[in-house]
Amino acid sequence: MDATNLDTCLFCRIVRGEIPAEVVYEEADIVAFRDLSPQAPQHFLLIPKRHIRSVDDLDDDDQAVIGRLILAARDVARSHGLAEHGYRVVTNIGDDGGQSVAHLHFHLLGGRSLSWPPG
Repeated sequence: MDATNLDTCLFCRIVRGEIPAEVVYEEADIVAFRDLSPQAPQHFLLIPKRHIRSVDDLDDDDQAVIGRLILAARDVARSHGLAEHGYRVVTNIGDDGGQSVAHLHFHLLGGRSLSWPPG
C-alpha cells in the first residue's frame, strides 16, 4: 500500500489520533474501540496499529499481532460482560467478504443472541 493510502486510511488515522474514537483497550501493537455503526448492543473493532490490509495480507511474522488481537478480543468481551452469554469475533476479507475498510480489523459483537449464518 502506498503512503497516500496510509495517509487516508480511516483506521490509521484513528491510530494516529487524527480521528477520535472511544478506545476501550490499547497496548503497544493493537487498539480496540467502539464501532460507530453498531450491529449489536456491544460492537467493538480491534485493529493492529501497523497497517495490514486484511488476513489475506498477513505474513508468517504477523503471528504475534494476530494472537494479541484474539486475546484482546477475549479481554474486551470479559471486561464488558459478554463472556458469560457469548459473543462473536469476525473479520471480513475483500469486497465479496464485506470488508468496508482496507485495514485488518476484527469485529467483536455481543449483548444479544446472534443468528447464523450472518448474512
